Amino acid sequence: MHSNNHVTHYLDDTFLQVVLLLPLVLVLFLYLLAISLLKYRKKSWPSNRTFFFVLAICCAVAAVSGPLAVRAHQDFTAHMLGHLLLGMLAPLLMVLAAPLTLILRTLNVITARRLVSFLKKRYFLFLGDPVVASLLNVGGLWVLYTSDLYLTMHKHTLVYVAVHLHVFLGGYIFTSAHVYIDPIPHRRSFVYRGIVMVAAFAGHGILSKYIYAHPPAGVPAGQAELGGMLMYYGGDAIDLIIVVIFCYQWYKESRPRVKAASESRTL
Repeated sequence: MHSNNHVTHYLDDTFLQVVLLLPLVLVLFLYLLAISLLKYRKKSWPSNRTFFFVLAICCAVAAVSGPLAVRAHQDFTAHMLGHLLLGMLAPLLMVLAAPLTLILRTLNVITARRLVSFLKKRYFLFLGDPVVASLLNVGGLWVLYTSDLYLTMHKHTLVYVAVHLHVFLGGYIFTSAHVYIDPIPHRRSFVYRGIVMVAAFAGHGILSKYIYAHPPAGVPAGQAELGGMLMYYGGDAIDLIIVVIFCYQWYKESRPRVKAASESRTL
């Protein structure tokens, strides 16, 4: 009986890994295919963006398959490491890879314009707002770790897959709503994005401390403490990268205005 349960558990783990791996393999294939089309048309694509995308896929793959994913079922610290890879680092790297820009460059002019028009719809305006993106991302994590959802997802396959997809997509939407690499039809001011971003980072940090003191359902106190610390310090490290990129973009955009203002005063 124990052997049968072990086999069933192994098959469940394998199924989960395959289900979560397929979309990642697919988007990597499509990204590389788009680059090949550009090269066929004698158009260039920055190699650093390709590197960021491949690295993003590697981080996501490490989080949903292999030893880390298997261990995450029993070890909350391993789960939290997977969260940092899947929900924070992989989305940041993917945003830096500018996938939408690549898509627009591979499409013909008419199709590209249709895609841009589609992205201007109210739904994307709502979804791309920093406040909404922050609620989906950080708010979703609060729901995951302060309710029975964390325990439930390890018992039900569909819930497990849905949570992991939400963690990744929530992280991507959040990052792209604050750091503009791809063309964004509905751009928000740096001040607005900066205020919301700081509030979201604070919410993430407070949640890590809450986890440290109040372990999620089914998580031993020792694992919760290690996981909370990893979430806090690891999250801060990735947040710092986002802040540096954000501040650099703000500086680069405001620099011409500062220069023009100084020149007008000298005249």
